[in-house]
Amino acid sequence: MDLGLRDRVALVTAASQGLGKAIALGLAEEGANVVICSRSSKRVKAAADEIRRKTGAEVHAIAADVRRLSNVRALVKKTVSMFDRIDVLVTNAGGPPVATFPDLGEEQWAEGVNLTFLSVVRLIREVIPYMQKQKWGRIINMTSFTVKQPVDDLIISSSLRPAIIGLAKVLANQYGKDGILVNNVCPGSILTKRQDEIIASRAQQRNISIEEYIAEAIKPIPLGRMGEPVEVANLVVFLASERASYITGATIQVDGGLVKGLL
Repeated sequence: MDLGLRDRVALVTAASQGLGKAIALGLAEEGANVVICSRSSKRVKAAADEIRRKTGAEVHAIAADVRRLSNVRALVKKTVSMFDRIDVLVTNAGGPPVATFPDLGEEQWAEGVNLTFLSVVRLIREVIPYMQKQKWGRIINMTSFTVKQPVDDLIISSSLRPAIIGLAKVLANQYGKDGILVNNVCPGSILTKRQDEIIASRAQQRNISIEEYIAEAIKPIPLGRMGEPVEVANLVVFLASERASYITGATIQVDGGLVKGLL
């Protein structure tokens, strides 16, 4: 199936590793021009080089911190200066710390709001005018299965990521007339560095080995395993494409069946 992404311009944040990198690779494999960012200039350049080698696509690396408005504005302006457009935006950022309510103070909550929610607001706000001008756009927000099934020790994620869902629904309603589709993807337990950190923290708290924790953690997953980044990327690439032309305002989990609720 031709997804219609050849020569489209995609901006993927937090893409030096993990899900962001897998998504950028998937878009590049479909022939899109890709701009990726990360706080680490060294890591994001290495990721861009790797994706370029594997796909032959045009891939640009920009060091940017999505917690800073000035960085977000510069990131979008640089992307537009190179390609004169942005067709696809994938909002992605590092996850909040593993902690329960009593462990978190004012500073951690403020940082969570800035990183988890306001980074999405900033990116979309800067990109929307370009998508309106060209009457075509895809915005995909990387969230978490916690928007559908909250987790006690991921309380910042469980509290703030649902705000992204509300934002996306309003934007889908408001900008559908401009040909801009806004959707959310909710990864479950995916084998990334972030997942390694969660596993290590929980195993330590319970005083069990990492292997013991993983064996228990996969029991509620009907598919009996954790997912691979490419399995999330495949959905994101589809949502970014011409083939997803009638999907907007949707929130879709990629979790092997972990979420048990109906909605």
